[in-house]
Amino acid sequence: MEKQTIQIFFSSFFIAFILLSVSFQATSQEVEDEREFDYDEDSNRGPSRWGEIHPEWIMCRNGTMQSPIDMLNERVQEVTYLGKLRRDYKPSKATLVNRGHDMSLKWAGGAGHIEINGTQYVLKQCHWHTPSEHTINGERFDLEFHMVHESKSKRIAVIGIMYKIGRPDSFLSEISEHLAVIVDSKEERRFIGIVDPKQIKIGSRKYYRYIGSLTVPPCSQNVVWTIVRKVRTVSEEQVKLLRDAIHDEHETNARPIQPINRRPVKLYRPQDKED
Repeated sequence: MEKQTIQIFFSSFFIAFILLSVSFQATSQEVEDEREFDYDEDSNRGPSRWGEIHPEWIMCRNGTMQSPIDMLNERVQEVTYLGKLRRDYKPSKATLVNRGHDMSLKWAGGAGHIEINGTQYVLKQCHWHTPSEHTINGERFDLEFHMVHESKSKRIAVIGIMYKIGRPDSFLSEISEHLAVIVDSKEERRFIGIVDPKQIKIGSRKYYRYIGSLTVPPCSQNVVWTIVRKVRTVSEEQVKLLRDAIHDEHETNARPIQPINRRPVKLYRPQDKED
């Protein structure tokens, strides 16, 4: 009887451990259905209340390394040792997904990787926020694009690119026809074929680097952020198309700026001083 009791105890402990591990890994990713929260500060589901909606979203309220932040000149340290951002992307099958408050482009099986400090992070998906979530010296831009990567150990690395109104963005132009169909049909998922992430223009070797969090629930921390220093351009029509395709009631989907809490923010500048 005693032996059976011990076996039951260890079996229960093992099952609990597995469930906890699965739960932890699942909540480290951005939620797939964003309809449980919104971006209205006056709402009981707005950004200041995200941490109260589900226990696993507690970091949205209590986390001390949250994103987005303001890259203020006075707190940024210029460095040359971070090195050029190493990207090795490949074309892969992709699907546009309406997650509730943003359009996400997901690559089946990943679309190549980036390398940071010897670790490879596979490109899983990208999405857009309007206006930008991060700011530079307090300035907010018209659009921010996030490329979300994941390592084998489930760590997250995000490349962020900001845009101001101007000439159309070439990558958005490539998928505009599919977005237009979604606007009319209200499809929530649309397979769009092979998409090559090499078509995403960065245009600068300078970038900001800091440790932060996901900007949507569950607001998981220890995310490696790389924010491209150069602000690119996007047309008003393209920004409107992204918003119209979502079919939600909000004009924006940008989380407010979060406290930096003395975190270091570095700006990589090549030694030759070129962009």
